[in-house]
Amino acid sequence: MDQHFARLNRSAAYASIGVALLLVGLKAWAAWSTGSTAMLGSLADTALDLIASLVTLIGVHIAAQPRDDQHRFGHGKAEALAAIFQVTLISVSALGLAARAVEQLVVGGRTEAAEGGIAVSIVALVATLGLLAWQRHVIRRTRSLAIETDHVHYQSDLLLNLAVIAALALDHYLGLAGVDPLFGLAIAAWLGWGAWQASHRAIDELMDKEWPEEKRARFVAVAARHPELKGMHDLRTRTSGNRDFVQFHVWVDPQMSIRDAHKVMDEIEARLRVEFPGVEILIHPDPEGLIDEAGLAAEDVLPQQDDRQEHGRT
Repeated sequence: MDQHFARLNRSAAYASIGVALLLVGLKAWAAWSTGSTAMLGSLADTALDLIASLVTLIGVHIAAQPRDDQHRFGHGKAEALAAIFQVTLISVSALGLAARAVEQLVVGGRTEAAEGGIAVSIVALVATLGLLAWQRHVIRRTRSLAIETDHVHYQSDLLLNLAVIAALALDHYLGLAGVDPLFGLAIAAWLGWGAWQASHRAIDELMDKEWPEEKRARFVAVAARHPELKGMHDLRTRTSGNRDFVQFHVWVDPQMSIRDAHKVMDEIEARLRVEFPGVEILIHPDPEGLIDEAGLAAEDVLPQQDDRQEHGRT
């Protein structure tokens, strides 16, 4: 079954690359023949789609490699590095497109051969719709995060192609001078906003940002169900690629043997893995009341005893 899902994911990735290659060729011809800044922006976005898909595949491939002697925590951050590379490409493209649009506004100029540009954009719409349909099928079967992210990006491409059609039609057929470079500026701003949004997750992952508070609270609530757990502190969480890592200290009965404490740790891990599959957990047991940390790390994160009992009954 895993191999079947892998083949489906690869088919969606190859379909994305194939569509991007087709559209890069068509839009390059259309941008050259029409002189449209909006079409140039669409070409830049599609070219970046192609590069991003290739870089993402490389990053995901590296991230999926098992840990080795030099990378004991795995290779998950390769995905974040690939994302930073994509953000850099998108930012440079947005700046170049904005400069071209401003130049066209100042110098002036009109689009030509609008029919060809509109036809290319319609082909792009149809090809993108077909790709989205296949991606939805794959996502339903495999729940792949990588394909789902690609799917969201291509959904936005539908609006981009519609914007190009509108810019060409308004400029060429209605004679509204300046519309095309204005659409080009809007596309540049959209690319820049997308780069800004994409950079956050990559930077957060590279900086080992903590899980969202809601996820951390749910993790603590699951751990708190074990009756032998007296306290929990120095909780640290992070994400690398598609893997989560958690480490924390727990208080147990000081009279408990090492064997019994180890058993309690195993039981806590087993419960957590049911709710958080695939997470890598590191637990350090302390005798109840011992605090050898300072600041936030020393604070007990478990709910009050009454709240734990009430939660256990529910």
